[in-house]
Amino acid sequence: MSATPHVITQSQARECLAQIDVPQILRKLFRDLAAGRAVQPAQQWVAFPQGAGDFINYLGVLAEDGVYGVKTSPYIVREQGPLVTAWTLLMSMHSGQPLLLCDAGELTTARTAATTAVAVDALAPLNARRLAIIGSGKVAQAHVHYIKGLRDWQNLRMYSPGLKHSDAEERARIQRLDPRLTLADSREAALEDADVILLCTSSAGPVIDPASLSKAALITSISTNAPRAHEVPPQSLNTLQVFCDYRLTTPGSAGEMLIAGEQHGWDSSAIVGDLPELLSGKVQRPDYKRSVFFRSIGLGLEDIALANAIYQIQPPH
Repeated sequence: MSATPHVITQSQARECLAQIDVPQILRKLFRDLAAGRAVQPAQQWVAFPQGAGDFINYLGVLAEDGVYGVKTSPYIVREQGPLVTAWTLLMSMHSGQPLLLCDAGELTTARTAATTAVAVDALAPLNARRLAIIGSGKVAQAHVHYIKGLRDWQNLRMYSPGLKHSDAEERARIQRLDPRLTLADSREAALEDADVILLCTSSAGPVIDPASLSKAALITSISTNAPRAHEVPPQSLNTLQVFCDYRLTTPGSAGEMLIAGEQHGWDSSAIVGDLPELLSGKVQRPDYKRSVFFRSIGLGLEDIALANAIYQIQPPH
């Protein structure tokens, strides 16, 4: 057997992902976690010397598929702005050989958005009609792609400060994502009467305050890999029904959870449920007597499951 892995570039990964049912792969992954057929260790964060940046390793084991792997993502400090890259290495549990080395940029975007979509499907009210997206970059656009068919949305509203400065071509391209999508002039206009709010920003600090909403809503947050980044005020966790992608690892990495625990008396035992529990039926849909918050940090298993799906459609070499 060749010990040379398939090497997949970013453009090749994009083509492969278009052939794969990404949310369905992730649903299976979370069910495997619930059943003990997968292992998800905590993220491994390592600082570079002299403040030059850091890297995060995302690990995972898919026993039923006979693979394990690691995504490694550096945050490199530069004068012209930080550089973030990511690569995923897929390994065989049977031969111990590398199977695939994949540029993880597209994997990260797809799995981030599709994980949110799995959460929205499991958590959002069945009669949810109004969707707000805060953010307009690649990840926000991927969220629209994966979530637009999950409910009978009557309108989708997107807002980010950068949209005001984007050219007409970019605005038109975003609006082509879905005929119901409009670009809001303000954050308040986007959030008005929203049933589901997707926070898809790279902000290191809060972008909305759940206390200011006119009604209870589902708020999802992905945040960024800046230290202790968070998209809602940490103290707001005390007033929300909190869910996450994986309760064993998320509270140790999510910025608002760390700060809420240290400064605002919040405890991770208050997490109502995670995706393995939701998808295996161990936790029920929330009532909406108060707003619901879903936080994902990105699991190594998500990258590894998608890398494995890409490997499965590669021609032998």
